[in-house]
Amino acid sequence: LGFGHLQKLLRSGQIRVDGGRVKADTRVEPGQMVRVPPLEVDKKGESALTGHSIRNQGDADVLAKMLIHEDPKVFVFNKPAGLAVQGGSGVTRNVDDMLEAWRSQKGEKPRLVHRLDRDTSGVLVVARTRLAAMKLSEAFRARETKKTYWALVKGVPPKREDKISTWLIKEATPDGDRVRIAAHGEKGADHAVSYYRIIEQAAQTMTWLEMEPYTGRTHQLRVHAAYIGCPIIGDPKYFEADTNWDFPGGIQNRLHLHARRIIIPHPDKGVIDVTAPMPPHMRQSWNLIGFDDASA
Repeated sequence: LGFGHLQKLLRSGQIRVDGGRVKADTRVEPGQMVRVPPLEVDKKGESALTGHSIRNQGDADVLAKMLIHEDPKVFVFNKPAGLAVQGGSGVTRNVDDMLEAWRSQKGEKPRLVHRLDRDTSGVLVVARTRLAAMKLSEAFRARETKKTYWALVKGVPPKREDKISTWLIKEATPDGDRVRIAAHGEKGADHAVSYYRIIEQAAQTMTWLEMEPYTGRTHQLRVHAAYIGCPIIGDPKYFEADTNWDFPGGIQNRLHLHARRIIIPHPDKGVIDVTAPMPPHMRQSWNLIGFDDASA
């Protein structure tokens, strides 16, 4: 059962604990009743995998190009912008499915342990074994990880560095799911905390931010950037520029948010500390503006 399929079953309420809906991070206690729907085996998919189809070979090649760290327990990829991590409506290719091409000799498929938005690039940690997945997932739940993002935002934040603390709620809209700021205690809302600091700015037009999410809510950094009046450049959901603002020449209208670095306890011992190069569209913007990576 792939992680993406499991998430779909959880979101649709087909997996329940003691009759109630649950999330992926719900802890199951001894004695609780877990209901799982009947699962069908895709015979066609099995034969395609066993035969190492052309599609899977292509996926294997793409994964190899994305790989920036490898050890016996962990892969870390530099996910390109535009590639979904999991399947869903309108998704034709995603990392979770592509990992089928990298099953081990024992038949074990690498497992996702966290996610990135489709249009966000950068470090994506994948466990190579079931035990490693359990330990890495626990590290994320216990907030023992440090994730650093780089973002290019419109305008200049009110402070050089600050903490952003709000409540967020996800709502369905005609244009897909959207997250908004919610009132404290509003039903269905989750507390979200982020930190940011200014690295460099281009006059009063744009700013290079380093952002760190303390919590891991959907679209958290994107909503928080917009909340302080500095939406991320190219954000299709939360960038609402006024009529007097145009994209400077050469800067693409694509999300400028990159998961730059992650530090996480290794499943065996020590720590994993990996940094991912920026995607081409952000590198182009940095060069045009004159930002220097050494400033970070």
